[in-house]
Amino acid sequence: MRPSSICVVGAGHVGLVTAACLAEVGHRVTCVDTDEDRIETLRNGTVPFHEPGLETLIERHCASDVLKFTTSYKEALKGVDFIFVAVNTPSTPEGAADLRYVRRAAREIGRALKDSRPIIVNKSTVPVGTAETLDHILHEEAGGLGELPVVSNPEFLREGAAIEDFMKPDRVVLGSHDREAARRVAELYGPPKAPVLITDPETAEMIKYASNAFLATKISFINEIASICEGVGADVSQVAQGMGLDKRIGSQFLQAGIGYGGSCLPKDVKALAHMASVYGSHPQLLNAVLQINVDQRRRLVRRLRQTLGSLEGATVAVLGLAYKPNTDDVRDSPAIDIIRLLEREGAAVRAHDPVANKNLAKILRDVTYCSDAYEAVSGCDAVIIATDWPQFLDLDLKQVKARMRRPVLVDGRNLFQPDVVRGHGFTYLSIGRPDHREEPLARERQPKEA
Repeated sequence: MRPSSICVVGAGHVGLVTAACLAEVGHRVTCVDTDEDRIETLRNGTVPFHEPGLETLIERHCASDVLKFTTSYKEALKGVDFIFVAVNTPSTPEGAADLRYVRRAAREIGRALKDSRPIIVNKSTVPVGTAETLDHILHEEAGGLGELPVVSNPEFLREGAAIEDFMKPDRVVLGSHDREAARRVAELYGPPKAPVLITDPETAEMIKYASNAFLATKISFINEIASICEGVGADVSQVAQGMGLDKRIGSQFLQAGIGYGGSCLPKDVKALAHMASVYGSHPQLLNAVLQINVDQRRRLVRRLRQTLGSLEGATVAVLGLAYKPNTDDVRDSPAIDIIRLLEREGAAVRAHDPVANKNLAKILRDVTYCSDAYEAVSGCDAVIIATDWPQFLDLDLKQVKARMRRPVLVDGRNLFQPDVVRGHGFTYLSIGRPDHREEPLARERQPKEA
């Protein structure tokens, strides 16, 4: 494999992982971002978010001058063979993907290019037809260079395991009307480690949305089954195990809990539902997936209210603030909805996360953030497990109970074994698993008006 000169536009999660891993493969990479503070932080060897292994990669390749960071498009694009666009595409109020940063990046690229004709590779998650939009903007800004090949190359990176996913992908999807350009992008990844699917741009863009929507559907489906299990006395954990043994179904994403969050699944399902409406389809299934996900948080808070009798004046500990373990990402985290629901009903909230306290403190200011789980549960009437960090399994439940005012543990991720928790004297609530019918600890009162 011949080393290539690559520019990555965007120093967010996808952009930095892409830049660091391409450098690890053997290419010369420059990452450009207009956020001066972020670029300066990266030049000093600090990654502005938590992703296992990423800081080590960046430090190593910056030291060898293979990986560079800049705020100048002119500097970043000088003599490059490939330009990866990896900028954010947040949701609009209507649920569509906001393409302002993609369009801005395309304009900056077109203006900065002088005489080279690099291949443009889009990594951002974008609606179907965006490759054509990029092509139009690039031609408008750099028309003198002729047509610039555009390749859609959607990312499938899990936060917390992004480097492994990049280096050992399940598949590489490439969409372009220029198949030779797509083939050259495939070569950047080194010898094939996974199937490479080369298709048209529209199909490649849809593969990303369809994949994330299906994963979200599996999560909402098992949560709907969990709700039924609670009514009939079945155990959703064993139901999921029995389902997952069927090769047609598989066991992944069948863990019942308080739903999905993060920067991908929520916005991608909304964007696909919006896209479906725009093109005349009726996204009933997608809308149900979204609604079930929201309802999971409400159901958990309702069960806690029934157990305590009222949340007015109660103090509740929330353990886990990131949307999943091994990340400090709190975007669309279930913990945010849960904390807001608790506060609306008059509860005070104490919270702890191994790495995400600071990020959530920027969003929710009336929460007491604690340095560890034991501090968080002190004086509380209940504790909610909102993220399945493995550290929480190591908690000394005897000490946890001793610090609490009332020993109620709500396991939003089915992290613990029910008999173990109840054996320590807790009232234990989980998702879709048989409970001893809990008698209210106090007579239930109506919740305070939101």
